[in-house]
Amino acid sequence: MAQIFIEHVNITVSNPDETAAYLMRLFDWHIRWRGHAAKGGNTIHVGNEQFYLAVYALELGKSETADHKKGRPLNHIGIVVDDLDEIERRVIVEGYEPHSHDDYEPGRRFYFFDRDGVEYEIVSYA
Repeated sequence: MAQIFIEHVNITVSNPDETAAYLMRLFDWHIRWRGHAAKGGNTIHVGNEQFYLAVYALELGKSETADHKKGRPLNHIGIVVDDLDEIERRVIVEGYEPHSHDDYEPGRRFYFFDRDGVEYEIVSYA
């Protein structure tokens, strides 16, 4: 059987351009696609050649992010990195606050919330 993997996760944000920009700075990702989406919204696919996050918003002034609280429907997005310390430095430079640092098998990790309340788990197995 072919390898099965998650290709993308689609999240609602207040400003796809801002979210895509900080994700590119944090993880050295690029924009794979951008365009119009459902309900008159806009989406940006930001990631690498294997996977991406689709960041979606309705037209400006019509954001529905208030309907998407932590855990409804998503608890966090886990991202594997090689250099946990470097990514934590970038997270701080972006103005986010790392929290819940832990080191247990099989790796080290920390979490942070972005401006829209999306929580990310950053983990390194190095």
